[in-house]
Amino acid sequence: MRNINLRYVEETYDDNKVLTSYKLKYPDSYNFGYDVVDDIAKNDPDRIALVWCNPRNEERIYTFSDMKKLSDKTANYLKSLGIGKGDKVIVILKRHYQFWYTAVALHKLGAIMVPVTFMITAHDAEYRINAASVKAVICTAEGQAAQSVDDVLSKCPSLTIRSMVYGHKEGWDDFDKGVEQADESFEKVETHVKEPLLMYFSSGTSGYPKMVLHNHAYSLAHLFTAKHWHNVNPDGLHLTIADTGWGKAVWGKLYGQWLMEAGVFAFDYDKFDASEILSLIPKYKITTLCCPPTMFRYFIKEGLEKFDLSTLTYATTAGEALNPDVFETWYKVTGLKLMEGFGQTETTLTVCNIVNMIPKPGSIGKPSLQYEVDLLDPEGNICPTGVTGEICIKTNPYPDGLMDCYYRNQEMTDCAIFNGYYHTGDTAWKDEDGYFWYVGRNDDIIKSSGYRIGPFEIESVLNSHPKVLESAVTGVPDEIRGQVVKATIVLAKDQNPSDELVKELQDYVKHETAPYKYPRIIEFVDQLPKTINGKIRRAAIRQQDNK
Repeated sequence: MRNINLRYVEETYDDNKVLTSYKLKYPDSYNFGYDVVDDIAKNDPDRIALVWCNPRNEERIYTFSDMKKLSDKTANYLKSLGIGKGDKVIVILKRHYQFWYTAVALHKLGAIMVPVTFMITAHDAEYRINAASVKAVICTAEGQAAQSVDDVLSKCPSLTIRSMVYGHKEGWDDFDKGVEQADESFEKVETHVKEPLLMYFSSGTSGYPKMVLHNHAYSLAHLFTAKHWHNVNPDGLHLTIADTGWGKAVWGKLYGQWLMEAGVFAFDYDKFDASEILSLIPKYKITTLCCPPTMFRYFIKEGLEKFDLSTLTYATTAGEALNPDVFETWYKVTGLKLMEGFGQTETTLTVCNIVNMIPKPGSIGKPSLQYEVDLLDPEGNICPTGVTGEICIKTNPYPDGLMDCYYRNQEMTDCAIFNGYYHTGDTAWKDEDGYFWYVGRNDDIIKSSGYRIGPFEIESVLNSHPKVLESAVTGVPDEIRGQVVKATIVLAKDQNPSDELVKELQDYVKHETAPYKYPRIIEFVDQLPKTINGKIRRAAIRQQDNK
């Protein structure tokens, strides 16, 4: 282990070994594939990069040498299909081991990776492919994702390449066979650090999901995530529980961890089982763990005392509010303090409890030293101690790790980045010690079991049902999931509420969009609360529910 991360950062510490300054440095040609993966493969070829397994007891272990070889072969294969620099490529690979060398291959090609959840429906696929002018889809054969793509193929003229992992389907190229037969020698493609790297679709409260575009420096900005928040051990194994279709995956399963030369652990499951996950920790000697508070609640409910968690040296959490009782119970049993953090798809780690900080249970910590963060009131003034304000990041100079823009949406970009700040839409207050305490969103995003769910997509599906006149979707507090989705519905004329109709509407949403978005609670009302100009007041519904 050569500490290659030090090549890319200047940092200082105080006497208590707490980070006091942090600044990235990199050449214009920086590329994660060439400068990190290939560098480690050359100088420490047998270092473990990925340990993968699944519930069927299949297991694969990859070194950095393996990752260089496989990413080069994959890059050659994708190039042979016609994928090149600047092309947008949707990747739907669950937690399959192919995701890791596919991501690196796309980075080497200079293509733009667009990770998408395997729960994608035809409706979701059509929007995403057309909105981004996606050229290719690399998709798992498991589940219905490939069929969702096929169902809208005739409506998506930009999509000309389809490649399937783990199976065969008419019209799809065989990814695994193509990679196996590809040449190992890949001719380097020149890329620039400020060129596009990847794009995420992020749910919003109005309109369809926004396209969040990041450049190559984004990968490097996650060094802070792994080194100073996850506290990964270069000779250990890190587990972040996240599907590769979500932004949290590259936070904890790829960039920062490999910059630290640490191995990542992937468990390729479909349904979360707390007991199963906990049993893997001693089996594979996992050293660091990150997952949403919901999962820690499930772990606690399962009975932590039944499992040997002694290999764990550090634990972090993000994605929703952490209840102090979860913090205390986990600490009591494991001796580890949960180090909470906050960030968005548009950013890297923004506020956090870093290594050697003393966390306050329930606080998201202090601003990351990668950013200059202020809490602003609606007039743009910095809030005093104890006053709630919006979490905002200074944009002069423009920080690494912050999105380039909302792709093809200048108006939305200008609504988020103005007057020298990026406005997160999330609010918090600061105590006298500088710790931030999360309050909630300015908008109506629902955070349930680690998922970020935008009301608009669910409402658009519900409103297309013939028995629904209009609907409003909100989040309701839930002890286990953080929030659950609630739909407040005005029925069409001559329709009457019933338990059977509740089930019908729930099943309809499950079929038309990703199943995790369906409303677990449905309330029928005569009318929805609205503003004078006709906008639905979701805040009024939430206030009524919280009484």
